[in-house]
Amino acid sequence: MSLIPAFQIGLWNAWIFILPFLLINYGLASLIAKDSALFIWPQYNKKEKNFLTILMVTIFASFIYTIFLPLELSTAWLYAGLFIYLVGMIFLTIAVVNFATTPADKPVTKGVFRISRNPMYVGWFLIYIGMGIACASWIFLLIAMVFIILQHILIITEERMCLEKFGNEYREYMTKTPKWIGIPESGKSD
Repeated sequence: MSLIPAFQIGLWNAWIFILPFLLINYGLASLIAKDSALFIWPQYNKKEKNFLTILMVTIFASFIYTIFLPLELSTAWLYAGLFIYLVGMIFLTIAVVNFATTPADKPVTKGVFRISRNPMYVGWFLIYIGMGIACASWIFLLIAMVFIILQHILIITEERMCLEKFGNEYREYMTKTPKWIGIPESGKSD
């Protein structure tokens, strides 16, 4: 990995990774969502709106950055990153299907939501890490870190909304299921 990767527009650039991600995250969700809460946003306070704005700018900037980020074909970086990316895509796909097929009046607790309260974000994070490794880009790995830090902050708002909407049912789910995979709860509600 070089500190500053080459920038060039080309057919074999990282933007190729963005297309399946967008199709799964938005296209598939739109096709199968009936009465789910998939597209309902929580009520953010001013500080949270600022974090959300920074997150959206980060995501948009990362998408633009992929247009100029060439892939080094036939490298160990590409194959290692592609594997992590594909794991993230599978995780995200299962999470989107689980979410989109759950009625809006029920908390999502099936499928991968049994092992993580935020499997879509886990999938996104794996996708970003995989892309950073596949492209051998420290910048993209840094973007992945910024993404997960901002998302961790915004999850508090989403969980507050779920507690208000689902009450004790969601509180019980929070005590049984870690926020992230493999990170057990400390015994208190966030």
